Parts: sequence; structure tokens; C-alpha cells
Amino acid sequence: MAKSNKPIIWGTFAAGGTLTAFVTPVLMVLTLLAATGHLPDMLAYDKLHAFAAGWFGKLVIFVIIFLSLWSQAHRLRCTFYDFGARADTLVATTVYALAGVGSIVTLVVLARF
Repeated sequence: MAKSNKPIIWGTFAAGGTLTAFVTPVLMVLTLLAATGHLPDMLAYDKLHAFAAGWFGKLVIFVIIFLSLWSQAHRLRCTFYDFGARADTLVATTVYALAGVGSIVTLVVLARF
């Protein structure tokens, strides 16, 4: 049986899609609460900033962004194929390279923060 890198791609796609599906609605509700001034004291700016400045907060932020980027890269690859772009090598290289660049930029920004 020939070796394949599909489990790695599908694993990040599944994990990123699941994480994004659970986290995005929560972030939308929290944004709505913050916009209307009904944000709980536990989620005040100072406390969120302190969480994001710590190593665990940075790790959480990185994992969420990393998995979301790779999940959406794979989704874009499938979408391009569905729309008739049959240059799969070019599309795959482009979308995964963009996800890689986004992951590196996220890592650099979090390291400087």
C-alpha cells in the first residue's frame, strides 16, 4: 500500500472545522454582549488581556487560528475543484502555502505580544 499524506490533511481539516464550528458562535455571542454592554465581569478587557499574554492563552489562540486556517485551506481546495479548477497541484500548493504563512505570522505576532 502506498503511503499518503491524506490523514494529516484530513485530520487538520476535521479538527479545524469542528473547533471553528464550536468557537465561532461563542465569539459572536460574546461580541454581541460586549457591543450592548452586557459582558460579564469575568470577560473584562484586563482579564482577557492577562489571559492572552500568558503562555497558555497564546497556545490556545495559536491552536484555534492554526486549525481554522488549515481547515479552510482544505475547504478552498475542494471548492476550487468543484468549480472546475483541475490544476489541483497548483491550487493545493497555493492554499496550503497561504495557511502555512498565516500560521507563521500568527506565531510571530503571538511571540512578540
